[in-house]
Amino acid sequence: MQEGVRWTNLTRPEIAARLGDEGFTVSVTVVDRLLDQAGLGYRKPQKIKTMTRHPQRNAQFQHIAELKRLYAKSGEPILSMDVKRREILGDYARSGRVLCSAPLSAWDHDFPTHSRGAVVPHGIYDPQLNEGYVHLGASHDTSAFAGDCLLDYWRCYGCRRYPQAETLLLLCDAGGSNGCRRLQFKEELGRVADLTGLCIRVAHFPTGCSKYNPIEHRLFPHLTRVCQGVLLRSLEQVRQLMRKAKTATGLRTFVRTLRRTYETGRKSIVAAADQLCLAFDEIIPEWNYVVFPKEIWEVI
Repeated sequence: MQEGVRWTNLTRPEIAARLGDEGFTVSVTVVDRLLDQAGLGYRKPQKIKTMTRHPQRNAQFQHIAELKRLYAKSGEPILSMDVKRREILGDYARSGRVLCSAPLSAWDHDFPTHSRGAVVPHGIYDPQLNEGYVHLGASHDTSAFAGDCLLDYWRCYGCRRYPQAETLLLLCDAGGSNGCRRLQFKEELGRVADLTGLCIRVAHFPTGCSKYNPIEHRLFPHLTRVCQGVLLRSLEQVRQLMRKAKTATGLRTFVRTLRRTYETGRKSIVAAADQLCLAFDEIIPEWNYVVFPKEIWEVI
Protein backbone atom coordinates (compact mmCIF):
# COMPACT_ATOMS: atom_id res chain seq x y z
CA MET A 1 0.00 0.00 0.00
CA GLN A 2 2.94 2.32 0.72
CA GLU A 3 6.62 1.57 0.30
CA GLY A 4 8.37 0.95 3.61
CA VAL A 5 5.12 0.55 5.58
CA ARG A 6 3.97 -2.85 6.88
CA TRP A 7 0.23 -3.15 7.16
CA THR A 8 -2.70 -5.56 7.40
CA ASN A 9 -6.46 -5.16 7.44
CA LEU A 10 -6.97 -8.43 9.34
CA THR A 11 -8.73 -8.20 12.69
CA ARG A 12 -7.05 -9.48 15.85
CA PRO A 13 -9.20 -12.65 15.98
CA GLU A 14 -8.34 -13.31 12.32
CA ILE A 15 -4.63 -12.95 13.08
CA ALA A 16 -4.98 -15.36 16.03
CA ALA A 17 -6.78 -17.83 13.75
CA ARG A 18 -4.05 -17.58 11.08
CA LEU A 19 -1.39 -18.23 13.72
CA GLY A 20 -3.42 -21.23 14.88
CA ASP A 21 -3.34 -22.59 11.33
CA GLU A 22 0.47 -22.36 11.53
CA GLY A 23 0.55 -24.32 14.78
CA PHE A 24 0.72 -21.40 17.24
CA THR A 25 -2.26 -21.29 19.56
CA VAL A 26 -2.52 -17.75 20.92
CA SER A 27 -5.19 -15.49 22.36
CA VAL A 28 -6.22 -12.05 21.18
CA THR A 29 -4.32 -10.59 24.14
CA VAL A 30 -1.11 -12.22 22.89
CA VAL A 31 -1.83 -10.84 19.42
CA ASP A 32 -2.04 -7.35 20.96
CA ARG A 33 1.40 -7.78 22.51
CA LEU A 34 2.88 -9.10 19.27
CA LEU A 35 1.46 -6.18 17.30
CA ASP A 36 2.84 -3.74 19.85
CA GLN A 37 6.29 -5.34 19.68
CA ALA A 38 6.19 -5.13 15.87
CA GLY A 39 5.26 -1.43 15.99
CA LEU A 40 1.88 -2.00 14.35
CA GLY A 41 -1.03 0.16 15.49
CA TYR A 42 -4.34 1.37 14.13
CA ARG A 43 -3.81 4.50 12.07
CA LYS A 44 -5.81 6.38 9.49
CA PRO A 45 -4.40 8.07 6.37
CA GLN A 46 -3.23 11.63 7.01
CA LYS A 47 -3.95 14.36 4.47
CA ILE A 48 -0.39 15.67 4.26
CA LYS A 49 0.61 14.98 0.64
CA THR A 50 0.28 18.05 -1.55
CA MET A 51 -1.23 17.38 -4.99
CA THR A 52 0.31 20.51 -6.50
CA ARG A 53 3.66 22.05 -5.68
CA HIS A 54 4.25 25.56 -6.98
CA PRO A 55 7.91 26.39 -7.69
CA GLN A 56 7.66 29.48 -5.45
CA ARG A 57 5.94 27.65 -2.60
CA ASN A 58 8.80 27.86 -0.10
CA ALA A 59 9.58 31.46 -1.06
CA GLN A 60 5.98 32.44 -0.25
CA PHE A 61 6.12 30.76 3.15
CA GLN A 62 9.31 32.65 3.94
CA HIS A 63 7.68 35.90 2.80
CA ILE A 64 4.61 35.28 4.98
CA ALA A 65 6.83 34.53 7.98
CA GLU A 66 8.70 37.80 7.47
CA LEU A 67 5.46 39.77 7.12
CA LYS A 68 4.09 38.26 10.31
CA ARG A 69 7.30 39.13 12.15
CA LEU A 70 7.19 42.75 10.97
CA TYR A 71 3.50 43.25 11.78
CA ALA A 72 3.83 41.63 15.19
CA LYS A 73 6.82 43.85 16.00
CA SER A 74 4.92 47.00 15.01
CA GLY A 75 1.77 45.98 16.90
CA GLU A 76 -0.42 46.03 13.77
CA PRO A 77 -3.21 43.42 13.45
CA ILE A 78 -2.61 40.06 11.77
CA LEU A 79 -5.73 38.20 10.68
CA SER A 80 -6.25 34.74 9.23
CA MET A 81 -9.41 34.33 7.13
CA ASP A 82 -11.30 31.32 5.77
CA VAL A 83 -14.79 29.81 5.55
CA LYS A 84 -16.07 26.45 6.79
CA ARG A 85 -18.29 24.10 4.82
CA ARG A 86 -21.92 25.15 4.31
CA GLU A 87 -24.27 23.11 6.52
CA ILE A 88 -27.98 22.53 6.03
CA LEU A 89 -30.15 23.02 9.11
CA GLY A 90 -32.56 20.41 10.36
CA ASP A 91 -32.62 16.94 11.92
CA TYR A 92 -29.63 15.71 9.94
CA ALA A 93 -27.17 13.28 11.51
CA ARG A 94 -23.68 14.69 12.03
CA SER A 95 -20.47 12.94 13.08
CA GLY A 96 -19.63 12.85 16.77
CA ARG A 97 -21.42 11.87 19.97
CA VAL A 98 -23.12 13.70 22.86
CA LEU A 99 -24.19 12.62 26.34
CA CYS A 100 -27.98 12.15 26.30
CA SER A 101 -30.67 10.17 28.09
CA ALA A 102 -32.15 8.65 24.93
CA PRO A 103 -31.19 8.12 21.27
CA LEU A 104 -31.42 11.17 19.03
CA SER A 105 -33.70 10.75 16.02
CA ALA A 106 -32.28 12.09 12.75
CA TRP A 107 -33.38 11.85 9.14
CA ASP A 108 -32.29 8.63 7.43
CA HIS A 109 -31.11 10.59 4.36
CA ASP A 110 -29.38 13.92 3.87
CA PHE A 111 -31.80 15.14 1.21
CA PRO A 112 -32.36 18.93 1.51
CA THR A 113 -36.13 18.60 1.09
CA HIS A 114 -36.64 18.80 4.87
CA SER A 115 -34.07 21.53 5.40
CA ARG A 116 -34.79 24.48 7.68
CA GLY A 117 -32.26 26.62 5.84
CA ALA A 118 -28.49 26.71 5.72
CA VAL A 119 -25.58 28.17 7.66
CA VAL A 120 -22.23 29.33 6.27
CA PRO A 121 -19.65 29.89 9.04
CA HIS A 122 -17.01 32.43 8.03
CA GLY A 123 -14.02 32.72 10.34
CA ILE A 124 -11.44 35.37 11.17
CA TYR A 125 -8.67 34.42 13.60
CA ASP A 126 -6.28 36.77 15.40
CA PRO A 127 -3.13 34.76 16.28
CA GLN A 128 -1.70 37.57 18.43
CA LEU A 129 -4.73 37.74 20.73
CA ASN A 130 -5.77 34.10 20.24
CA GLU A 131 -9.31 35.20 19.42
CA GLY A 132 -11.70 33.83 16.83
CA TYR A 133 -14.49 35.80 15.17
CA VAL A 134 -17.20 33.83 13.39
CA HIS A 135 -19.90 35.28 11.17
CA LEU A 136 -22.85 33.05 10.31
CA GLY A 137 -24.42 33.62 6.91
CA ALA A 138 -27.73 32.16 5.76
CA SER A 139 -27.16 31.94 2.01
CA HIS A 140 -23.86 31.48 0.15
CA ASP A 141 -20.11 31.93 0.52
CA THR A 142 -19.26 34.82 -1.81
CA SER A 143 -16.63 37.55 -1.97
CA ALA A 144 -19.27 40.06 -0.84
CA PHE A 145 -19.93 37.89 2.21
CA ALA A 146 -16.20 37.75 2.99
CA GLY A 147 -15.96 41.54 2.65
CA ASP A 148 -18.93 42.13 4.96
CA CYS A 149 -17.46 39.75 7.55
CA LEU A 150 -14.15 41.62 7.57
CA LEU A 151 -15.90 44.99 7.77
CA ASP A 152 -18.19 43.86 10.60
CA TYR A 153 -15.21 42.42 12.48
CA TRP A 154 -13.34 45.72 12.31
CA ARG A 155 -16.31 47.86 13.33
CA CYS A 156 -17.30 45.62 16.26
CA TYR A 157 -13.94 44.34 17.51
CA GLY A 158 -10.85 45.33 15.53
CA CYS A 159 -11.08 49.10 15.96
CA ARG A 160 -11.23 48.63 19.75
CA ARG A 161 -8.39 46.13 19.95
CA TYR A 162 -6.13 48.09 17.60
CA PRO A 163 -7.21 51.76 17.93
CA GLN A 164 -3.93 53.07 16.44
CA ALA A 165 -3.81 50.66 13.50
CA GLU A 166 -3.20 52.07 10.04
CA THR A 167 -2.79 48.76 8.23
CA LEU A 168 -3.52 45.07 8.74
CA LEU A 169 -2.10 41.83 7.40
CA LEU A 170 -4.70 39.44 5.99
CA LEU A 171 -3.72 35.79 5.45
CA CYS A 172 -5.95 33.92 3.00
CA ASP A 173 -6.07 30.71 0.99
CA ALA A 174 -5.36 30.77 -2.73
CA GLY A 175 -8.88 29.67 -3.71
CA GLY A 176 -12.50 30.09 -2.72
CA SER A 177 -14.38 33.33 -2.18
CA ASN A 178 -11.15 35.00 -1.01
CA GLY A 179 -8.97 33.46 -3.72
CA CYS A 180 -5.93 35.19 -5.19
CA ARG A 181 -7.46 35.27 -8.68
CA ARG A 182 -10.86 36.65 -7.69
CA LEU A 183 -11.16 40.24 -8.88
CA GLN A 184 -14.38 40.62 -6.92
CA PHE A 185 -12.56 39.81 -3.66
CA LYS A 186 -10.03 42.56 -4.34
CA GLU A 187 -12.91 44.89 -5.09
CA GLU A 188 -14.56 44.01 -1.78
CA LEU A 189 -11.30 44.65 0.06
CA GLY A 190 -11.21 48.08 -1.57
CA ARG A 191 -14.66 48.79 -0.18
CA VAL A 192 -13.53 47.73 3.31
CA ALA A 193 -10.39 49.87 3.00
CA ASP A 194 -12.45 52.93 2.05
CA LEU A 195 -14.87 52.48 4.95
CA THR A 196 -12.21 51.79 7.58
CA GLY A 197 -9.29 53.89 6.33
CA LEU A 198 -7.00 50.87 6.62
CA CYS A 199 -4.36 49.74 4.16
CA ILE A 200 -4.97 46.01 3.79
CA ARG A 201 -1.91 43.90 2.97
CA VAL A 202 -2.93 40.49 1.64
CA ALA A 203 -0.75 37.39 1.57
CA HIS A 204 -2.22 34.21 0.06
CA PHE A 205 -0.94 30.79 0.98
CA PRO A 206 0.34 28.80 -2.02
CA THR A 207 -2.06 26.66 -3.99
CA GLY A 208 -2.79 23.40 -2.16
CA CYS A 209 -1.45 24.68 1.17
CA SER A 210 -4.63 25.88 2.87
CA LYS A 211 -3.94 23.59 5.83
CA TYR A 212 -1.10 25.91 6.85
CA ASN A 213 -3.46 28.85 7.29
CA PRO A 214 -3.49 29.44 11.09
CA ILE A 215 -7.28 29.46 11.29
CA GLU A 216 -7.41 25.88 10.03
CA HIS A 217 -5.75 24.43 13.14
CA ARG A 218 -6.24 27.16 15.75
CA LEU A 219 -9.99 27.86 15.44
CA PHE A 220 -11.89 25.58 13.06
CA PRO A 221 -11.22 22.28 14.94
CA HIS A 222 -12.76 23.78 18.07
CA LEU A 223 -15.83 24.97 16.15
CA THR A 224 -16.24 21.42 14.87
CA ARG A 225 -15.80 20.01 18.39
CA VAL A 226 -18.57 22.06 20.00
CA CYS A 227 -21.03 21.13 17.23
CA GLN A 228 -20.26 17.41 16.91
CA GLY A 229 -23.19 15.05 17.30
CA VAL A 230 -25.71 17.90 17.58
CA LEU A 231 -28.81 18.28 15.41
CA LEU A 232 -28.39 21.82 14.08
CA ARG A 233 -31.84 23.35 13.71
CA SER A 234 -31.34 27.14 13.65
CA LEU A 235 -28.78 29.90 13.21
CA GLU A 236 -29.28 30.93 16.82
CA GLN A 237 -28.50 27.41 18.03
CA VAL A 238 -25.30 27.34 15.95
CA ARG A 239 -24.34 30.76 17.30
CA GLN A 240 -24.79 29.63 20.91
CA LEU A 241 -22.76 26.47 20.31
CA MET A 242 -19.84 28.17 18.56
CA ARG A 243 -19.58 30.79 21.28
CA LYS A 244 -18.47 27.92 23.55
CA ALA A 245 -15.37 27.23 21.45
CA LYS A 246 -12.71 27.88 24.09
CA THR A 247 -9.44 26.21 25.06
CA ALA A 248 -7.23 25.96 28.12
CA THR A 249 -4.61 28.01 26.27
CA GLY A 250 -6.94 31.02 26.16
CA LEU A 251 -8.86 30.85 22.88
CA ARG A 252 -12.01 33.00 22.93
CA THR A 253 -14.64 32.96 20.20
CA PHE A 254 -17.11 35.69 19.27
CA VAL A 255 -20.03 34.92 16.97
CA ARG A 256 -22.33 37.22 15.02
CA THR A 257 -25.01 36.63 12.38
CA LEU A 258 -25.23 38.30 8.96
CA ARG A 259 -28.70 37.77 7.52
CA ARG A 260 -28.13 39.50 4.19
CA THR A 261 -28.75 37.31 1.14
CA TYR A 262 -25.63 36.82 -0.98
CA GLU A 263 -26.29 35.82 -4.57
CA THR A 264 -23.81 33.74 -6.51
CA GLY A 265 -22.65 34.65 -10.00
CA ARG A 266 -22.47 38.40 -9.39
CA LYS A 267 -19.96 40.10 -11.69
CA SER A 268 -17.29 42.56 -10.58
CA ILE A 269 -17.94 46.23 -11.33
CA VAL A 270 -14.41 46.83 -12.59
CA ALA A 271 -12.91 45.05 -15.57
CA ALA A 272 -9.33 44.67 -14.33
CA ALA A 273 -7.25 44.98 -11.16
CA ASP A 274 -5.49 48.12 -12.43
CA GLN A 275 -8.78 49.98 -11.99
CA LEU A 276 -8.60 49.40 -8.24
CA CYS A 277 -6.51 51.18 -5.59
CA LEU A 278 -4.20 48.23 -5.43
CA ALA A 279 -0.44 47.70 -5.64
CA PHE A 280 1.11 44.29 -6.31
CA ASP A 281 4.35 43.35 -4.55
CA GLU A 282 7.52 42.71 -6.48
CA ILE A 283 7.83 39.43 -4.54
CA ILE A 284 5.38 36.90 -6.06
CA PRO A 285 2.75 39.51 -7.03
CA GLU A 286 0.18 36.79 -7.72
CA TRP A 287 -0.07 36.14 -3.97
CA ASN A 288 0.99 39.44 -2.42
CA TYR A 289 -0.56 42.90 -2.76
CA VAL A 290 -1.80 45.92 -0.80
CA VAL A 291 -5.27 47.44 -1.09
CA PHE A 292 -5.35 51.18 -0.27
CA PRO A 293 -8.21 53.51 0.68
CA LYS A 294 -8.97 55.94 -2.15
CA GLU A 295 -7.94 58.96 -0.07
CA ILE A 296 -4.47 57.50 0.44
CA TRP A 297 -4.18 56.14 -3.12
CA GLU A 298 -4.78 59.58 -4.59
CA VAL A 299 -1.75 61.07 -2.83
CA ILE A 300 0.67 58.21 -3.49
